[in-house]
Amino acid sequence: MQDTLTVVLAGGVGSRLSPLTDDRAKPAVPFGGKYRIIDFTLTNCLHSGLRRILILTQYKSHSLQKHLRDGWSIFNPELNEYITAVPPQMRKGGKWYEGTADALFHNIWLLNRSEAKYVVVLSGDHIYRMDYAAMLEEHIAKKAGLTVACMDVPRAEACSFGVMATDESNRIVSFIEKPLDPPSIPNQPDRSLVSMGIYIFDMDVLQQALQKDSDIESSSHDFGKDIIPDLIPNHNVYAYRFGEKGRVNRDCYWRDVGTIDSFYAANMDLLEPIPPMDLYQQDWAIRTYEPQYPPARTVSSATGNEGIFINSIIAGGVINSGGSVQHSIISCNVRINDGATVLDSILFDDVNVGPNCQLRNCIIDKHVNIPANTTIGLDKAQDAKRFYISEQGIVVVPESYQFK
Repeated sequence: MQDTLTVVLAGGVGSRLSPLTDDRAKPAVPFGGKYRIIDFTLTNCLHSGLRRILILTQYKSHSLQKHLRDGWSIFNPELNEYITAVPPQMRKGGKWYEGTADALFHNIWLLNRSEAKYVVVLSGDHIYRMDYAAMLEEHIAKKAGLTVACMDVPRAEACSFGVMATDESNRIVSFIEKPLDPPSIPNQPDRSLVSMGIYIFDMDVLQQALQKDSDIESSSHDFGKDIIPDLIPNHNVYAYRFGEKGRVNRDCYWRDVGTIDSFYAANMDLLEPIPPMDLYQQDWAIRTYEPQYPPARTVSSATGNEGIFINSIIAGGVINSGGSVQHSIISCNVRINDGATVLDSILFDDVNVGPNCQLRNCIIDKHVNIPANTTIGLDKAQDAKRFYISEQGIVVVPESYQFK
Protein backbone atom coordinates (compact mmCIF):
# COMPACT_ATOMS: atom_id res chain seq x y z
CA MET A 1 0.00 0.00 0.00
CA GLN A 2 2.34 2.66 -1.28
CA ASP A 3 -0.30 5.39 -0.86
CA THR A 4 -0.56 4.75 2.91
CA LEU A 5 1.73 5.80 5.74
CA THR A 6 1.45 4.18 9.19
CA VAL A 7 2.38 6.03 12.37
CA VAL A 8 2.67 4.08 15.63
CA LEU A 9 2.51 6.11 18.84
CA ALA A 10 5.01 4.53 21.23
CA GLY A 11 6.23 7.39 23.39
CA GLY A 12 3.93 7.39 26.42
CA VAL A 13 5.29 7.21 29.96
CA GLY A 14 3.17 4.19 30.91
CA SER A 15 3.25 5.13 34.59
CA ARG A 16 0.25 2.94 35.47
CA LEU A 17 2.30 -0.11 34.43
CA SER A 18 5.13 0.74 36.80
CA PRO A 19 7.44 -0.87 37.91
CA LEU A 20 7.50 -2.77 34.59
CA THR A 21 7.95 0.58 32.82
CA ASP A 22 10.52 2.06 35.21
CA ASP A 23 13.33 1.29 32.75
CA ARG A 24 11.54 0.60 29.46
CA ALA A 25 8.82 2.05 27.27
CA LYS A 26 5.42 0.43 27.65
CA PRO A 27 5.40 -1.05 24.10
CA ALA A 28 8.67 -2.83 24.95
CA VAL A 29 7.26 -4.65 28.01
CA PRO A 30 7.50 -8.45 27.54
CA PHE A 31 4.24 -10.33 27.00
CA GLY A 32 3.16 -13.94 26.64
CA GLY A 33 6.52 -15.58 27.29
CA LYS A 34 8.41 -14.45 24.18
CA TYR A 35 6.82 -11.31 22.70
CA ARG A 36 6.86 -7.57 23.36
CA ILE A 37 3.59 -5.64 23.49
CA ILE A 38 4.39 -3.72 20.29
CA ASP A 39 4.78 -6.98 18.34
CA PHE A 40 1.00 -7.32 18.07
CA THR A 41 0.50 -3.93 16.41
CA LEU A 42 3.47 -4.43 14.07
CA THR A 43 2.32 -7.94 13.17
CA ASN A 44 -1.08 -6.52 12.21
CA CYS A 45 0.73 -4.03 9.96
CA LEU A 46 2.79 -6.80 8.37
CA HIS A 47 -0.21 -9.01 7.57
CA SER A 48 -2.31 -6.03 6.47
CA GLY A 49 0.27 -4.99 3.86
CA LEU A 50 1.28 -1.77 5.66
CA ARG A 51 5.03 -1.54 5.19
CA ARG A 52 5.82 2.15 5.54
CA ILE A 53 5.86 2.60 9.29
CA LEU A 54 7.09 5.40 11.54
CA ILE A 55 7.33 4.61 15.25
CA LEU A 56 7.27 7.75 17.38
CA THR A 57 9.34 7.03 20.50
CA GLN A 58 10.10 9.23 23.49
CA TYR A 59 10.51 7.97 27.07
CA LYS A 60 13.08 5.27 27.94
CA SER A 61 13.16 4.04 24.36
CA HIS A 62 16.46 2.10 24.29
CA SER A 63 14.90 -1.32 24.94
CA LEU A 64 12.19 -0.64 22.35
CA GLN A 65 14.64 0.53 19.70
CA LYS A 66 16.89 -2.48 20.32
CA HIS A 67 13.91 -4.80 19.87
CA LEU A 68 12.92 -3.07 16.63
CA ARG A 69 16.47 -3.44 15.36
CA ASP A 70 16.76 -7.12 16.29
CA GLY A 71 13.28 -8.32 15.41
CA TRP A 72 11.81 -5.96 12.84
CA SER A 73 14.58 -5.08 10.37
CA ILE A 74 12.70 -7.07 7.74
CA PHE A 75 11.45 -4.59 5.15
CA ASN A 76 13.19 -3.65 1.90
CA PRO A 77 14.05 0.04 1.53
CA GLU A 78 14.58 -0.55 -2.21
CA LEU A 79 10.82 -1.14 -2.39
CA ASN A 80 10.14 1.94 -0.24
CA GLU A 81 9.38 -0.26 2.77
CA TYR A 82 10.60 0.60 6.25
CA ILE A 83 10.09 0.57 9.99
CA THR A 84 11.76 3.69 11.34
CA ALA A 85 11.94 4.77 14.97
CA VAL A 86 11.55 8.56 15.23
CA PRO A 87 12.54 10.16 18.56
CA PRO A 88 11.48 13.76 19.24
CA GLN A 89 13.21 16.02 16.71
CA MET A 90 12.80 19.16 18.86
CA ARG A 91 11.32 21.11 15.96
CA LYS A 92 9.09 23.15 18.30
CA GLY A 93 11.62 25.07 20.33
CA GLY A 94 13.11 22.09 22.14
CA LYS A 95 9.81 20.70 23.43
CA TRP A 96 8.98 17.03 23.73
CA TYR A 97 5.67 15.53 22.56
CA GLU A 98 2.81 17.05 24.57
CA GLY A 99 -0.04 14.83 23.37
CA THR A 100 -0.92 12.27 20.72
CA ALA A 101 -1.77 14.89 18.11
CA ASP A 102 1.26 16.96 19.05
CA ALA A 103 3.49 13.96 18.40
CA LEU A 104 2.31 13.90 14.78
CA PHE A 105 2.52 17.67 14.45
CA HIS A 106 6.17 17.51 15.54
CA ASN A 107 6.71 15.23 12.53
CA ILE A 108 4.39 16.86 10.00
CA TRP A 109 7.41 17.29 7.74
CA LEU A 110 7.64 13.49 7.52
CA LEU A 111 3.96 13.33 6.57
CA ASN A 112 4.62 15.82 3.77
CA ARG A 113 7.63 13.89 2.50
CA SER A 114 5.75 10.57 2.42
CA GLU A 115 3.45 11.66 -0.45
CA ALA A 116 0.85 9.30 1.04
CA LYS A 117 -2.90 9.79 0.57
CA TYR A 118 -3.88 8.07 3.82
CA VAL A 119 -2.39 7.90 7.29
CA VAL A 120 -3.05 5.01 9.68
CA VAL A 121 -2.44 6.08 13.29
CA LEU A 122 -1.98 3.26 15.80
CA SER A 123 -1.05 2.75 19.43
CA GLY A 124 1.93 0.52 20.20
CA ASP A 125 0.60 -0.78 23.51
CA HIS A 126 -2.53 -2.86 22.83
CA ILE A 127 -2.94 -6.63 22.46
CA TYR A 128 -5.10 -7.68 19.50
CA ARG A 129 -5.26 -8.96 15.94
CA MET A 130 -6.85 -6.81 13.25
CA ASP A 131 -6.80 -6.49 9.47
CA TYR A 132 -6.20 -2.78 8.89
CA ALA A 133 -6.54 -3.28 5.13
CA ALA A 134 -10.26 -4.01 5.50
CA MET A 135 -10.71 -0.85 7.57
CA LEU A 136 -8.83 1.18 4.97
CA GLU A 137 -11.04 -0.20 2.19
CA GLU A 138 -14.14 0.91 4.07
CA HIS A 139 -12.59 4.34 4.76
CA ILE A 140 -12.00 4.85 1.04
CA ALA A 141 -15.40 3.47 0.00
CA LYS A 142 -17.24 5.87 2.33
CA LYS A 143 -15.06 8.82 1.29
CA ALA A 144 -14.36 9.46 4.95
CA GLY A 145 -12.02 12.13 6.19
CA LEU A 146 -11.45 10.12 9.35
CA THR A 147 -12.40 6.57 10.37
CA VAL A 148 -12.19 5.49 14.02
CA ALA A 149 -12.07 1.82 15.00
CA CYS A 150 -14.44 1.11 17.85
CA MET A 151 -15.98 -1.66 19.93
CA ASP A 152 -18.76 -1.86 22.46
CA VAL A 153 -17.89 -2.44 26.13
CA PRO A 154 -19.84 -2.49 29.39
CA ARG A 155 -20.93 1.07 30.16
CA ALA A 156 -19.28 0.88 33.58
CA GLU A 157 -15.88 0.44 31.87
CA ALA A 158 -16.36 3.13 29.21
CA CYS A 159 -15.20 6.01 31.41
CA SER A 160 -11.60 5.02 30.58
CA PHE A 161 -12.12 5.48 26.83
CA GLY A 162 -13.27 7.93 24.22
CA VAL A 163 -17.02 7.28 23.85
CA MET A 164 -18.92 7.96 20.64
CA ALA A 165 -22.44 8.01 19.26
CA THR A 166 -23.25 7.15 15.64
CA ASP A 167 -26.19 7.37 13.27
CA GLU A 168 -27.63 4.48 11.25
CA SER A 169 -24.80 4.73 8.66
CA ASN A 170 -22.09 4.56 11.38
CA ARG A 171 -21.26 8.21 10.95
CA ILE A 172 -20.00 9.59 14.28
CA VAL A 173 -22.22 12.37 15.60
CA SER A 174 -20.53 12.91 18.98
CA PHE A 175 -17.30 11.96 20.72
CA ILE A 176 -16.47 12.47 24.42
CA GLU A 177 -13.07 11.58 25.88
CA LYS A 178 -13.23 9.62 29.16
CA PRO A 179 -16.64 10.85 30.34
CA LEU A 180 -17.67 10.38 33.97
CA ASP A 181 -21.16 9.38 32.78
CA PRO A 182 -20.65 7.55 29.46
CA PRO A 183 -23.54 7.66 26.99
CA SER A 184 -24.96 4.25 26.16
CA ILE A 185 -25.74 2.57 22.84
CA PRO A 186 -29.39 3.06 21.78
CA ASN A 187 -31.50 0.14 23.03
CA GLN A 188 -28.50 -1.17 24.99
CA PRO A 189 -28.41 0.88 28.20
CA ASP A 190 -25.61 -1.15 29.74
CA ARG A 191 -23.18 -0.87 26.77
CA SER A 192 -21.16 2.00 25.27
CA LEU A 193 -19.31 2.39 21.96
CA VAL A 194 -15.67 3.27 22.59
CA SER A 195 -12.61 4.16 20.54
CA MET A 196 -9.80 1.62 20.21
CA GLY A 197 -7.23 4.33 19.46
CA ILE A 198 -6.98 3.23 15.82
CA TYR A 199 -7.51 5.99 13.23
CA ILE A 200 -7.34 6.32 9.46
CA PHE A 201 -7.11 9.88 8.10
CA ASP A 202 -7.08 11.36 4.66
CA MET A 203 -3.70 13.07 4.59
CA ASP A 204 -5.03 16.55 3.84
CA VAL A 205 -7.65 16.30 6.62
CA LEU A 206 -5.02 15.24 9.13
CA GLN A 207 -2.54 17.96 8.21
CA GLN A 208 -5.17 20.69 8.36
CA ALA A 209 -6.43 19.41 11.71
CA LEU A 210 -2.92 19.24 13.19
CA GLN A 211 -2.08 22.74 12.01
CA LYS A 212 -5.32 24.17 13.39
CA ASP A 213 -4.87 22.41 16.73
CA SER A 214 -1.28 23.61 17.13
CA ASP A 215 -2.47 27.22 17.01
CA ILE A 216 -4.87 26.75 19.95
CA GLU A 217 -2.99 27.44 23.18
CA SER A 218 -5.71 25.92 25.37
CA SER A 219 -5.67 22.61 23.46
CA SER A 220 -4.31 19.48 25.09
CA HIS A 221 -3.21 18.39 21.58
CA ASP A 222 -4.88 15.00 21.93
CA PHE A 223 -6.81 13.09 19.27
CA GLY A 224 -9.65 12.10 21.55
CA LYS A 225 -10.03 15.37 23.42
CA ASP A 226 -9.41 17.83 20.61
CA ILE A 227 -8.93 16.55 17.05
CA ILE A 228 -11.88 14.15 16.66
CA PRO A 229 -14.57 16.37 18.28
CA ASP A 230 -13.43 19.29 16.11
CA LEU A 231 -13.64 17.26 12.89
CA ILE A 232 -17.11 15.76 13.45
CA PRO A 233 -19.22 18.83 12.48
CA ASN A 234 -17.45 19.54 9.18
CA HIS A 235 -16.07 16.24 7.87
CA ASN A 236 -17.20 12.69 7.18
CA VAL A 237 -16.11 10.93 10.37
CA TYR A 238 -17.11 7.26 10.53
CA ALA A 239 -16.90 4.43 13.03
CA TYR A 240 -15.46 1.07 12.00
CA ARG A 241 -16.93 -1.56 14.30
CA PHE A 242 -14.36 -4.14 15.39
CA GLY A 243 -15.94 -7.54 16.00
CA GLU A 244 -18.99 -6.86 13.87
CA LYS A 245 -20.34 -9.86 11.98
CA GLY A 246 -18.70 -10.21 8.58
CA ARG A 247 -15.49 -8.42 9.55
CA VAL A 248 -12.02 -9.94 9.25
CA ASN A 249 -11.38 -9.62 12.99
CA ARG A 250 -9.49 -12.78 13.81
CA ASP A 251 -10.03 -13.36 17.54
CA CYS A 252 -12.32 -10.35 18.14
CA TYR A 253 -10.02 -9.77 21.12
CA TRP A 254 -8.61 -6.40 22.13
CA ARG A 255 -7.02 -5.40 25.42
CA ASP A 256 -5.48 -2.19 26.70
CA VAL A 257 -2.81 -3.52 29.07
CA GLY A 258 -2.33 -0.17 30.78
CA THR A 259 -2.24 -1.39 34.39
CA ILE A 260 -0.56 -4.24 36.22
CA ASP A 261 -3.90 -5.99 36.72
CA SER A 262 -4.99 -5.68 33.07
CA PHE A 263 -1.51 -6.79 31.92
CA TYR A 264 -1.61 -9.81 34.23
CA ALA A 265 -5.16 -10.72 33.15
CA ALA A 266 -4.29 -10.53 29.44
CA ASN A 267 -1.35 -12.87 29.99
CA MET A 268 -3.53 -15.30 31.95
CA ASP A 269 -6.07 -15.23 29.10
CA LEU A 270 -3.48 -17.12 27.05
CA LEU A 271 -3.72 -20.05 29.47
CA GLU A 272 -7.46 -20.60 29.07
CA PRO A 273 -8.45 -24.02 27.62
CA ILE A 274 -9.71 -22.13 24.55
CA PRO A 275 -7.73 -18.84 24.66
CA PRO A 276 -9.66 -15.73 23.57
CA MET A 277 -6.51 -14.85 21.62
CA ASP A 278 -5.10 -17.83 19.75
CA LEU A 279 -1.33 -17.50 19.33
CA TYR A 280 -1.27 -20.56 17.08
CA GLN A 281 -2.96 -19.15 13.96
CA GLN A 282 -0.50 -20.14 11.27
CA ASP A 283 -1.75 -17.56 8.77
CA TRP A 284 -1.43 -14.67 11.27
CA ALA A 285 1.65 -15.58 13.29
CA ILE A 286 2.88 -13.00 15.80
CA ARG A 287 6.40 -11.98 14.84
CA THR A 288 9.07 -11.14 17.42
CA TYR A 289 12.76 -11.42 18.17
CA GLU A 290 13.74 -14.46 20.20
CA PRO A 291 17.34 -15.28 21.24
CA GLN A 292 18.74 -18.56 20.00
CA TYR A 293 18.19 -20.61 23.14
CA PRO A 294 17.96 -24.42 23.17
CA PRO A 295 14.58 -26.11 23.75
CA ALA A 296 12.99 -26.05 27.18
CA ARG A 297 13.38 -29.19 29.28
CA THR A 298 12.53 -30.82 32.60
CA VAL A 299 15.16 -32.58 34.70
CA SER A 300 15.03 -34.87 37.72
CA SER A 301 16.76 -33.19 40.66
CA ALA A 302 19.40 -34.75 42.89
CA THR A 303 16.68 -35.44 45.48
CA GLY A 304 14.58 -37.31 42.91
CA ASN A 305 11.95 -34.63 42.30
CA GLU A 306 10.66 -34.44 38.73
CA GLY A 307 10.35 -31.07 37.01
CA ILE A 308 6.65 -30.51 36.27
CA PHE A 309 4.82 -28.07 33.99
CA ILE A 310 1.01 -27.94 34.15
CA ASN A 311 -1.08 -25.66 31.92
CA SER A 312 1.78 -23.22 31.36
CA ILE A 313 3.54 -21.40 28.51
CA ILE A 314 7.25 -22.23 28.39
CA ALA A 315 9.76 -20.34 26.24
CA GLY A 316 13.15 -21.51 24.94
CA GLY A 317 16.12 -22.11 27.22
CA VAL A 318 14.01 -22.91 30.31
CA ILE A 319 15.21 -25.66 32.64
CA ASN A 320 12.96 -27.04 35.36
CA SER A 321 15.06 -29.17 37.71
CA GLY A 322 12.66 -30.67 40.21
CA GLY A 323 10.28 -27.72 40.49
CA SER A 324 6.51 -27.47 39.97
CA VAL A 325 5.09 -24.85 37.59
CA GLN A 326 1.32 -24.49 37.26
CA HIS A 327 -0.80 -22.00 35.33
CA SER A 328 2.15 -19.70 34.69
CA ILE A 329 4.04 -18.03 31.85
CA ILE A 330 7.78 -18.68 31.84
CA SER A 331 9.97 -16.62 29.52
CA CYS A 332 13.36 -17.41 28.01
CA ASN A 333 16.36 -18.73 29.94
CA VAL A 334 14.58 -19.20 33.28
CA ARG A 335 15.77 -21.74 35.86
CA ILE A 336 13.35 -23.48 38.25
CA ASN A 337 15.30 -25.31 40.95
CA ASP A 338 14.58 -28.31 43.17
CA GLY A 339 11.42 -28.09 45.26
CA ALA A 340 10.39 -24.65 43.97
CA THR A 341 6.71 -23.96 43.30
CA VAL A 342 5.51 -21.37 40.75
CA LEU A 343 1.74 -20.84 40.59
CA ASP A 344 -0.35 -18.27 38.68
CA SER A 345 2.75 -16.21 37.90
CA ILE A 346 4.65 -14.55 35.06
CA LEU A 347 8.45 -14.83 34.94
CA PHE A 348 10.40 -12.68 32.48
CA ASP A 349 13.78 -13.62 30.93
CA ASP A 350 16.82 -14.70 32.94
CA VAL A 351 15.08 -15.35 36.25
CA ASN A 352 16.52 -17.95 38.60
CA VAL A 353 14.11 -19.45 41.13
CA GLY A 354 16.11 -20.96 43.98
CA PRO A 355 15.40 -24.29 45.70
CA ASN A 356 12.20 -24.53 47.76
CA CYS A 357 10.95 -21.06 46.76
CA GLN A 358 7.20 -20.46 46.67
CA LEU A 359 5.86 -17.94 44.11
CA ARG A 360 2.19 -17.18 43.64
CA ASN A 361 0.27 -14.39 41.88
CA CYS A 362 3.41 -12.49 41.00
CA ILE A 363 5.31 -10.97 38.07
CA ILE A 364 9.10 -11.31 38.23
CA ASP A 365 10.93 -8.94 35.87
CA LYS A 366 14.20 -9.78 34.12
CA HIS A 367 17.54 -10.69 35.68
CA VAL A 368 16.27 -11.56 39.17
CA ASN A 369 17.97 -14.24 41.26
CA ILE A 370 15.54 -15.43 43.92
CA PRO A 371 17.38 -17.01 46.87
CA ALA A 372 16.45 -20.43 48.20
CA ASN A 373 13.39 -20.69 50.48
CA THR A 374 12.01 -17.27 49.43
CA THR A 375 8.24 -16.81 49.54
CA ILE A 376 6.51 -14.23 47.30
CA GLY A 377 2.77 -13.75 46.93
CA LEU A 378 1.63 -15.65 50.03
CA ASP A 379 2.14 -12.99 52.73
CA LYS A 380 0.75 -9.63 51.61
CA ALA A 381 2.06 -7.70 54.62
CA GLN A 382 5.59 -9.02 54.14
CA ASP A 383 5.52 -8.49 50.37
CA ALA A 384 4.35 -4.89 50.78
CA LYS A 385 7.54 -4.05 52.66
CA ARG A 386 9.61 -4.84 49.55
CA PHE A 387 7.46 -4.81 46.41
CA TYR A 388 4.62 -3.10 44.57
CA ILE A 389 1.27 -4.89 45.00
CA SER A 390 -1.57 -4.15 42.57
CA GLU A 391 -5.20 -3.55 43.52
CA GLN A 392 -5.98 -7.19 42.81
CA GLY A 393 -3.00 -8.48 44.78
CA ILE A 394 -0.41 -9.11 42.05
CA VAL A 395 3.12 -8.73 43.44
CA VAL A 396 5.70 -7.23 41.07
CA VAL A 397 9.43 -7.80 41.58
CA PRO A 398 11.30 -5.17 39.52
CA GLU A 399 14.10 -5.85 37.05
CA SER A 400 17.47 -6.83 38.56
CA TYR A 401 16.10 -6.68 42.11
CA GLN A 402 18.70 -7.66 44.69
CA PHE A 403 17.45 -9.69 47.63
CA LYS A 404 19.15 -9.01 50.97
